Amino acid sequence: MNDIAISTNDGIATVTINRPAQRNSVSYAMWNAFGDIFAELSADRDVRAIILTGAGSDFSAGADIAEFASVRDDLGQSRAYEVAVDYGCAGITHASKPVIAVNLGYTLGGGAHLAMSADFRFAHTKAIFGIPAARLSIVYGVQATRKLLGLVGLTNAKRILYSAERFGAEEALAMGFVDKVSDDPMADAIAFARSLSGNAPLSMGGAKYILNGISQGSFDPGHAQSLIDQASTSDDYREGRDAFAEKRAPKFKAS
Repeated sequence: MNDIAISTNDGIATVTINRPAQRNSVSYAMWNAFGDIFAELSADRDVRAIILTGAGSDFSAGADIAEFASVRDDLGQSRAYEVAVDYGCAGITHASKPVIAVNLGYTLGGGAHLAMSADFRFAHTKAIFGIPAARLSIVYGVQATRKLLGLVGLTNAKRILYSAERFGAEEALAMGFVDKVSDDPMADAIAFARSLSGNAPLSMGGAKYILNGISQGSFDPGHAQSLIDQASTSDDYREGRDAFAEKRAPKFKAS
C-alpha cells in the first residue's frame, strides 16, 4: 500500500510510514498491513536487518484519530481496532530479523507502540515522544504498556501514561526509552544494521525469540529448543565453525 513504503538495499530493508502530510498517522488498514509486511520480510532470507522510520519530518504522530468516528465508534469497533494495533506491532516484535526504529520529529501514542516494538530506537536530537491516551480517555493497550514498562520501569511508565506529557530525546535516552541520540540517526541505524548483517541470522533470530519471550511473558520452551536445534544442525553452524578455524569471515545464508 502507498501509505507504507518498502525498499531494500544490500540486505537492509527500510519500512517507511509514508503519510508525511498527516505526520505519518497510522490508519486502521495500515495497522493490519504492518503485520503482513514484517512477516514477509521476516521470511525473506536476503533481508538481514530492518529499519522502520517515517517520511518527512516525523516518525509517527500515532493513530489516525480523524477516522475514529467511523472505525472506533463503539465497543466492538474499539476491540477490533486494538486487535489490529497489536497485530501490526506484533509483526515488528516477532520479526526474526533485528529491527531498528529511527525516530525523527514526533513519536506519539500508537507511534510510540510501533517504535517500542522494534529491537532498538535511534532518535534525532530534536525528537519528541509522548503517549496522550489520558487526554482521549483511552487506556493504552496491554501489549504496548508491557513494552513501555520493560523499557522505562514502573515509575516512569506511570508518569508517561498518567500525565500524557511529551518528553525530548535526551530524557528518552536517560530513562531507556531510546538507545541512541544523534543528529543523523538514520546514518547511525544503517551503520548498525550493516554491522549486524554479517552475523548468523539463525543466532540472532533465536536470541530475539528467547529474550522477547522471557521479557514479555510469552516464552515457549519447546519452540526455543527447536530454534536452538535448527541453528546447531544448520549449514550456517558448519560455516561459522569452518570460518573460525580458517581465520576468515563467515558467509551465512540463514540455512
